Amino acid sequence: MDDIKRHPISLTEVLRARKAVYSRLTPSPLLEYIGLSELIGASVYIKHENHHPTGSFKIRGGVNLMSHLKARDVAGVITFSTGNHGISIACAASWFGVDSVVVVPQNNNPVKNRMIRQSGAELIEAGGTFEEAANVVERLCESRSLYYVHPANEPHLINGVGTGFLEVIEDLPDIDAVIVPIGAGSEAAAAITTLKNINSKIEIYAVQSSSSPAAYLSWKKGVIVEAPNSTFAGGFATGIAYDLPFSIYKENLEDLVILSEEEIYQGIALAGFYTHNLVEGAGGAPIMAALKLKDKLKGKKVVLQFSGCNASSDEIRRAYQHSYFSSGYKKIMPWTRQDCCRIWR
Repeated sequence: MDDIKRHPISLTEVLRARKAVYSRLTPSPLLEYIGLSELIGASVYIKHENHHPTGSFKIRGGVNLMSHLKARDVAGVITFSTGNHGISIACAASWFGVDSVVVVPQNNNPVKNRMIRQSGAELIEAGGTFEEAANVVERLCESRSLYYVHPANEPHLINGVGTGFLEVIEDLPDIDAVIVPIGAGSEAAAAITTLKNINSKIEIYAVQSSSSPAAYLSWKKGVIVEAPNSTFAGGFATGIAYDLPFSIYKENLEDLVILSEEEIYQGIALAGFYTHNLVEGAGGAPIMAALKLKDKLKGKKVVLQFSGCNASSDEIRRAYQHSYFSSGYKKIMPWTRQDCCRIWR
């Protein structure tokens, strides 16, 4: 709590975080895509957080946190993750000379596991879910002198992530709406903290998987609840909403869309077709959310957050397979099965 009091989640702290973030990173692109604009009936821009060295927005928070921990002479950290947060902590820790341990669920995305190891962290595979991995971390904290980095209830992470939304509003001052994926909730909390405090009229939308709907159900009920957690998309794979980000997004979202697993795969394919980017499930989901929100977004300037690109090859292949090219699906993406096969030869 002392650290929260010194460095609360606020626009002021987001502005301060830029010095640390830009010591290691450069602003990510914000690009308009005419095809997506025509598809959705709005001026659609993509914020390419998938272009960071770690392939996701999480590295912004990791760098901000590590800069603070290094100043406090923290020698090592431990966290739990389904991938992108763990990659961020592992990479940022290595940049600042801090040891790191990352606990991931068993059968986690192998691409993300490899990146965590390559960043120099000790990788521990334990538990079947995000929450079970968290329990392992809590036990390890009792036996090791490590700083516990919670993937959601950590102000420095959220303030660091907010720097990306500062870039958005600086590049597009007349923005009307933003759509972000939501799992643990740091991205939604950062968008609200940054954008709403600059222009309260900006609409913040979120999207989540119906197979892991804890944030959605918590938002609907106004209290934190647990829910089943079975999505393939690591960015959505949480079974509970978390206190700190929930306290920010629970009353500040315009809407929260949920997608089926099939729709999440479709979002990956749409991202590839319209933007030539290979993204992971949570990264492509804002496109599908925008399609569901077409009536609300019509004629507006809308930013979709490509939050990450660390999909496994199996996830990419499934997203591009022929089952998605039914006559109904061709209405939103005019690919053929032959096009798909040529891509993956």
